[in-house]
Amino acid sequence: MRSHDTQSVINNVVGLAKSAKIFGVPTLLTTVVQDRGGYLIKPLQDVFPEQKPIDRTFINTWEDARVVDWVKKTGRKKIVMAALWTEICLAMPAIQAIGDGYEVYIVTDASGGVSLEAHEMAIQRMVQAGAVPLTWTVFASELQRDWARTVTVPALAQMLVEHMGNVGTSFSWEQQLLATPSEAKSSAAKAA
Repeated sequence: MRSHDTQSVINNVVGLAKSAKIFGVPTLLTTVVQDRGGYLIKPLQDVFPEQKPIDRTFINTWEDARVVDWVKKTGRKKIVMAALWTEICLAMPAIQAIGDGYEVYIVTDASGGVSLEAHEMAIQRMVQAGAVPLTWTVFASELQRDWARTVTVPALAQMLVEHMGNVGTSFSWEQQLLATPSEAKSSAAKAA
């Protein structure tokens, strides 16, 4: 992968996976010829430790009947995809799924190509076919929609701290500032 720095893509794909898990989005992991080096990265597998990825030989994931059957069983018509390599393992199944009537969202910052040009051309190709590009934080934000939906806020906040770099650090700092007045009142009440 040469389109992005590897650590950023790993961080982003794990953030994407955690977002899906927080909001209960059905998630399927796949590998390609695992025994020849196509293993799933451990931080990603750790998000879904109970799931054994489908190990496929098809370059185009959408040509593997197990994948298509799994998607059909979810009953969903919207699919969110990320992959290595953008120009092959993301573009090929995304375009074919669109052709089969699915609404496909491609997570551009949780995917990477063999070069920046390959990644960008693949994104353009998929957009022209009808795919909707987004980033992993947009995915999480669209699922959260409203901070008043407090059930998912603690897990989402923790995930932002872990995977959003300086945004996570700022969020953590703001949370501490917001907690300070309450702690001050509590301390004053205890002292009285």
